[in-house]
Formats: sequence, C-alpha cells, structure tokens
Amino acid sequence: MRQEMPRVEPKDPGGWDTLGKMITKGSRPSPPRRRWRWWLALSILLFPALVLGGGYYSLTRHLPPVEALMSYQPSLATRVYSDDNRLIGQFFIERRILVPLEEMPQELIQAVIAVEDSRFYAHGGFDLVGILRAAVANLSSMEIRQGGSTITQQLARSLFLTPERTYTRKLKEVMLARKIEKFFSKDQILEMYLNQIYYGHGAYGTQTAARTYFGKDVGDLKLPEAAFLAGLPKAPRNYSPFLFPQRAKERQGVVLKRMHFEGFITEAKYRQAFQQDLYFNKLATREATAAYFLETVRQHLISEYGEEKVYRGGMNVYTTLNIEMQKAAQEALQKQLRRIDKRQGFRGALGTQALGEIMADMPRGTGSLNVAEPAVGDLLHGVVTGIEEDHVRVSASRLTGTILLKDMKWAKRRLLSNDLDDVEILRNPAPGNLLNTGDVILVSRLPDDPGTREIRFALEQEPHVEAALLAADPRTGDIKAMVGGYDFKRSEFNRAILARRQPGSAFKPFIYGAVIEAGWSPATILMDAPLIYNDPRVEKVWKPTNYNERFYGPITLRDALTFSKNVATVRLLEDIGVQRVIRFARRLGIQSPLTSDLSLALGSSSVSLKELVMAYSTFANQGLRTQSMMIRMVTDSEGDILEYHEPDLQQVLSPEVAYIVTDLLKDVVHRGTGRRARNLGHAVAGKTGTTNDFTDAWFVGYLPNLVAGVWVGFDERRTLGDREAGSVAALPIWKEFMQKSMKLIPEESFVIPENVVYSWVFPESGLLAPAGDEDARIEIFVKGHEPHKGSPPRPSVIEFYRMDQQDLGGPL
Repeated sequence: MRQEMPRVEPKDPGGWDTLGKMITKGSRPSPPRRRWRWWLALSILLFPALVLGGGYYSLTRHLPPVEALMSYQPSLATRVYSDDNRLIGQFFIERRILVPLEEMPQELIQAVIAVEDSRFYAHGGFDLVGILRAAVANLSSMEIRQGGSTITQQLARSLFLTPERTYTRKLKEVMLARKIEKFFSKDQILEMYLNQIYYGHGAYGTQTAARTYFGKDVGDLKLPEAAFLAGLPKAPRNYSPFLFPQRAKERQGVVLKRMHFEGFITEAKYRQAFQQDLYFNKLATREATAAYFLETVRQHLISEYGEEKVYRGGMNVYTTLNIEMQKAAQEALQKQLRRIDKRQGFRGALGTQALGEIMADMPRGTGSLNVAEPAVGDLLHGVVTGIEEDHVRVSASRLTGTILLKDMKWAKRRLLSNDLDDVEILRNPAPGNLLNTGDVILVSRLPDDPGTREIRFALEQEPHVEAALLAADPRTGDIKAMVGGYDFKRSEFNRAILARRQPGSAFKPFIYGAVIEAGWSPATILMDAPLIYNDPRVEKVWKPTNYNERFYGPITLRDALTFSKNVATVRLLEDIGVQRVIRFARRLGIQSPLTSDLSLALGSSSVSLKELVMAYSTFANQGLRTQSMMIRMVTDSEGDILEYHEPDLQQVLSPEVAYIVTDLLKDVVHRGTGRRARNLGHAVAGKTGTTNDFTDAWFVGYLPNLVAGVWVGFDERRTLGDREAGSVAALPIWKEFMQKSMKLIPEESFVIPENVVYSWVFPESGLLAPAGDEDARIEIFVKGHEPHKGSPPRPSVIEFYRMDQQDLGGPL
C-alpha cells in the first residue's frame, strides 16, 4: 500500500497569510507589483534630459554676459604723433582704429558677406546648413577642417572664446551668437566684426589693415583691394602677399568669384577686378624710422600710466619729433656708417647658396599682386648668380641686376679678422677674386643704367661700428630727431641718451666759455709749447700733445680753439682752474661726473650725446638753457589732457659770452677742424672731437634754430681706424643730416647782443691795431674788455711760458 508523503505548505511571508493578517487587522489589501520597473522606466526617460540639461548648464555657466557688449570697448592702440600731427607710431597689443560701418565701402562689406557668411542677414546667429556641411566634411576626413561659422559666431569667438577647434567650443560659439543676435542689429554686429577681426601683420580691423597693406584709409579702397582684405581673416598668414603672394592672389580670386555668385558684382566686373594690378606697401613702417625715439616715449608712458593704459587705453601722444628730419638723420647715419665700415675692409660673403636653390629663387611673377619694388638706396640680400670679367650678376628681392667692378672695388681691402691691422689688400681686384657664384651678399639698389635700363646694385656690408645722432631746437628744447644706433632691431640700446663716452675736444667750448666769462677775450695770447707733468705719488709722467704733434708757440685764444690745440687748452685750464670749468659745464646741463684734473682739457670725462647737444644749445640760444622735451601733450581716448609741457628756459649765461663762444665755433667751421661743414650756406658753429687711438669721433654743431650732435664708435672701446677723427667719421653724418634739415627751417642769423663790440687787433700780440691795417684783423669783445692803445696781453700767460721754458731747458 502506497504511503502518501506529508504535504508541506510553502512559507508565504508577504502572501495570503500576510493578507489574512492584514484583513484581520482591518488593513485594505493591494495587488502585488514590482516598483523597480517603474523607476527604471522613469530613469530611462529622464536621463537624456538630465544629461542635456547638465551639459547646457556646464557650457553656459561660464559664458560671459553678452549684455556687456553694450558697453564694450575694444583694445585700442596708443597713437604717437610727430610735431605736425602725423602718425609716427603706435603702442598696442592689438593695433586697431575704430571706424563706423557707414565709412566703410559697400564693396568691402559685400565681399566679406559673400566669402564669410552669405546668409548673414537671413539667419539668427548660426546657419544650420553651413554647420551640417562642415560636419560632413569633417567626418569624411576624420579631422576638423571646416568650421561653418557665421560672422556672428566669428565675432563671438574673437571676443569671448579661444581659437581651439573642438565641438565644445563650437557649441559655446553658437550659444553666444544667439545671444548677440538678440541684443544687436545686423549692422551693429557687422561693424563690430569688421573692427575686431585680425588681418595679419599686426593689423586688427579694416582701417588698420587698409593702412598696413595699401597705405590708405578703408574708405578709399577699390574693389580689388576690398576683395583682397576680405579674404585675409580665414588665414591671415597663409594669404599674406609678403610671404605667399601666389596664395594671396588665388584667395582674392575666390572672394571675387563668390561676390559674382551672390550677385554683388557682374561677371565683367569680376574679371576686370581680378586682372587689375595691386601694389602693396612695404612692411617697413614709420615705427622703424623713429624706433629709438618711440621706445624712449614708450618707457616714459609706462612709468607714468602703466602698461594697461598704454597698450589698451587708446591714448594720443603729441611729440616734438620732426618726421622729415628723423628720416634724414637715419638715412645719413646708416649710409655714412657703411662708408666707414668699407674703409676698414670687406669681411666676405654672408654665406653661400647652391646653384639649384638660386634658380629656384629666381623671379617668376605673381600674377597681378606686386609688393612694392625696392627703391634706389634700399638694402637687399642678394645671391651671386654669375661672374664676368668686369661685373657680377645678382638676384635680389625678385630683381636681377649687375654689380659693376667700380661698385665693389672697395672690397679689395679684405678684413681677415676684427683686428684692423689683419688685412689683405688685393693689388688687381677682379670680380672673380672678390666673390664666387652662390655667395649671399648685401647689396644696395642704384639708379638703373640710363642707356640699357638694366638694374644695377652696389656691394655693401652691414657695419660693425655704431653711431648716434640727436637734434633739437635750441630755443625750446624740442627733440627733432633721435637715432640711437645703426639698427634698432640689431640693438635697442639708445646711444644718444644712455651711452657715455669721452668727448675729446668737443668738451673744449666749455673751457673757452669759462675763460671768456672770466674776462679773457678771443685775442688773448696763449702759449702752444710742450708740457710735462710729474706725479710723484704714482710715479707717472703726463706729456699732453697736439693732434699733429706740432707746436706753434704764441697763439691767440681764437686760434687755439679753431685748430683744437690740446697743449694750449691744458695751459688755459690750469690758469682758469678746473673747478671753475666744472661749475660752468654744470650750469649748461652737463650732469655726468667730471674729473677734477687737467685731463679735463682733453675731454677725458665721459658724457652723453644728449648732454653735449643740450649744453651747446645754451650757446645757440643766447645763454638761455632749455630742458630737452620729447612730449608736448598726452590725452586719453576721450581727448582729455593727461599731461602738457611747455619750454623750460633759464638764463645761465650772459648773451655776450654765449655769442662770443658761438663766434669762436663759427671760426672752427670756417677755417678750422670743422671746415668740411663750411659750404652749407648758413651760419654754422660747431666743434669736432676725437679721443686717443681714434676710439670716439664727435661733431656737435648748430644754427640759430637747430643744434645737432653725432657720435661714432664701437660699443666695445677699440679704434675706428687710422685717422678716423671727428672731422672724418662724425662730421659727414652731421653734414648730410643738416643739408636736408636746413630746407625745413627758416634761415636765420645769430643775434649779436648790444654789449658786444668789434676792434682791430694784431693777432700776434692782441694789441689794438689801426683800422684796416693789413697785418691786423677784426676781433670780438665784451664791451669794456676791448683792448686800448698800448694795453699788453695778459701777463700770466707770458709768465707761465717763461717758467715752462726754464723747466724744459731753453726756448723751442
């Protein structure tokens, strides 16, 4: 008999038993369900919304408030003007000049819309069609190549975002563009865009771009120029006409074609504009012409107002610089330094280039895009492409020309090292002995051959020697020209105001001025005879000599300065006293330390060019000392005056003494060491200066309304070469500068003070002479100090002479 297994009831901890208990307790039962499924479904539905919302919050929480654009002030350059209010330079992080949309040519606006955003006036900030087209292109290439940005998006990116190419940045760009479109009209957006966008070579905005590339205001652009500018923002460097002219031409064609496609221009206009020649400015700017001056102004502004205001605040700085004088100064200095350097010798080619590379660099033409052709006098790097018996062929800056033997013959003196004595001189220089095919050389463009119109060059080399030039108006202290070295790019050190070098005989006018003030006259007799000074403390002997190592015995004070007699000047300084001369120089503005010994007579104490020029200005300005001035006025971007300067004049010298020193220095130019400047046709006064071993060369000279000084030398103290004195090395720079500058100012004569009188004297004795005597000459005196009948010369000079003769063992 089958036995039944006992039935086991399943446990039901939440089932019917539980329900029974709940009923027993009076609770209402509910049907069983799985709540987690409902939560899962709800999460699946909410998750995308949360992700999108979180992403939107993450993207937008750091976006700048577009409302700030209502008071947006773009970074503006500080602009610097010359004395006639011409722009000469700018200080900027972004070089920009704001221009209203209505002042921009319609063809430029159409070109920008055609090539950047043809549906600009139709969309609301972003163009979905353009974005999808760019996305397809990027996905197919598996990299980001196209952006599909509208003009509004580009403005948003330029103002608020980084240029990185990511999809996150693109989303931010779209959001900002939408906001911008809500706050501004289309014309306002376009105006901001055209004033904000970068066009290459430091130019921001259309106005600056128009001046950079074409040298004109944006409102004067023609269709071909407008189309070129419109094509630049996509890739300013890649489409630069200076770097990649062929690409730039092709890009201009794309813009013109888009304008035709959009109906802005006819096909005939499109073809005509594309075939029209374009001529671009040189990239060398006015800033390069006045670089040292502008750097000095910049340093002053930053010290006064801080970098933020200087680089972004849009200040206007009105200076004293005369741009034409500045150009003349730089041209004269650079040209004459190259001449000095040639006298030292040729240092050889800069390098070599293979023939295949030379041919690859030969000019091929660039369609209708033309960078301005080098002008006569421009320096270029060239490559020797062929050598003939009497000339070499050279390719330089897309030009091909010749260097005749006469224009390179100076190179027969070959400098083998920096030692000027280490020289090889070729007796029969021929092109093949001087250069080789493939040599990279520096050349300057000469006028084309008048018969064949062939381009001609001259062989040049960049000089190692340096120089400085400073010019000022002696009546106001206005600095009119400043060049602190051969090339600011090579060295920013401003030798016109920072360098201190021994002035040599250029210091002598202060000694002679002091003795004139003490009562001496140009007719006073000095003694030009040997001197020996023993210093037992250091067991040294000092024996000053003249430049030509000759002595002339009794000599007038006038002739001693005219012919720059060192020994006579040392005697004069000893007689008048070193401290008196130092005090005199200090009154005229010499602030550098001055040695309190007799070597001061030879200009042994180092001074700056600026000090010398401003001190000489006191002689030119009838004893009125002026402070140097570079800035007349500074205003902020609203035109409010921040600083204003007027001439600061102080009478430190009597007009009579100042005029007599000027008269002596006129004689230096007329018949003395400065006579190379005597044919300028104006009343010129000046003094040369040369130091031991021809280390420093100086010339400081002036007219009644312009004073200028020149220093020449190496930064390291070494010789300029044999006989490179102030009259040879420095004066030609001064003269060339003055020849051009005198045309810019009225011709004036030095004013003769009332208390200056003229008398006839015998030059050998200084005694009064009968008027018109053939052995006499007219001399100038302060009234009351003129000689009288029978009056002897100053006895102290004769006494010193007799004492010296006894020390030397007899007469000369």
